[in-house]
Amino acid sequence: MKQNGGPNGHILACTSKSEEECFDRMLFATNRVYGESVLKIKKGDLLFLLNLDTDTLHGTFKAKSVGAKEIVPEAWKGRYPYQVQVLRNGNMHSLAGAKKVLSTIGVSWRDPLDWKLADSLSQYIKNPEGKLKVAKKTVEEKPRLESTTLWDYPRQNYGTKQKGSNKYAGVTPAFIIYNMVRRYTEPGDIVLDPMAGSGTTIDVCKEEGRGCVAFDVSPTRPDIKQNDARKIPLASESVDMVFIDSPYGDNINYNDQPGNIGKLSAEVDEFYTALDMVMAECHRVMKPGKVLGWLIGDQWVKKKFTPVGFYVYDGLCKYFNTVDVVCVARRSQTSNTGIWHNRALRFNFYLRGFKYLFIMRKPAGGQAAKRHVNWTQYPRD
Repeated sequence: MKQNGGPNGHILACTSKSEEECFDRMLFATNRVYGESVLKIKKGDLLFLLNLDTDTLHGTFKAKSVGAKEIVPEAWKGRYPYQVQVLRNGNMHSLAGAKKVLSTIGVSWRDPLDWKLADSLSQYIKNPEGKLKVAKKTVEEKPRLESTTLWDYPRQNYGTKQKGSNKYAGVTPAFIIYNMVRRYTEPGDIVLDPMAGSGTTIDVCKEEGRGCVAFDVSPTRPDIKQNDARKIPLASESVDMVFIDSPYGDNINYNDQPGNIGKLSAEVDEFYTALDMVMAECHRVMKPGKVLGWLIGDQWVKKKFTPVGFYVYDGLCKYFNTVDVVCVARRSQTSNTGIWHNRALRFNFYLRGFKYLFIMRKPAGGQAAKRHVNWTQYPRD
């Protein structure tokens, strides 16, 4: 669809290994993480191909098809299923130092281009002596996708719409759920949150085009159903992802429900027995090969440290394989004040500065195959 005088633009990325197949098939593609941007491509849109290894931008091309999934399923051995067929838009030109050029106009290769920016970049790639249009700054609607195992968010929310409630005790940062949803699900997938709290997972899933089934022992809104997470009323192998931000002891008074796991101390076995029941139910309702994210913190109270995270991780390993372990910086806890920092120094203890995010995968069946890794050894200077 054309807007205000011309087609929109999109930059797709490749490596030196995948570039040849892009041109041989006249097919550009990406993986699931960035797949939704490809699905927005319309027939006739202007396309550019950025080789990330050589920092070279090739163009200009036109979309021969709309962006879709698995136009050519066997391409790149299935590694890049989100694809668009392309045509050359005249002669192909190549521009070195592409990332600096894109930075100059205020975009990254992941950003869509409006028709004015797309046309300006198309002209510039033909004639680098010309002028480039600079993008107008806009409010960031989506957070970045994390690439390391250290996540640090200064706020609970992102974008212009509130997700969950900042007033809810122990509210989950929406950024965490966004990263999980974007990395491990696809549009239309069903996400389960068995301890939904104020509904942050529901709100993130709604924005990202995912379904969400949410339960809580004490619902805070109509789209959360009342239920104890130790017995989830869903069919086996029926959900595509589980996210759970569970209590890590009796440190927060969530509600007055007698069955609330958050009323159990993390210093007693009953707490971990209850969480084990939740883990077993999550495993049962998940489809094989799908991912669970479990957010949990440790406890230090009355001069005693309890490694809740270690105990929970040990329990999860009975049911799941580990994808990774993420450290999430804690920002909004009530102890993040000057008086508490002063007490920690005066009385020689540490405030809880992070939570664990355990990312676990339900085995697809059978034991994992033994691996032999051929490491690339780099000489030290």
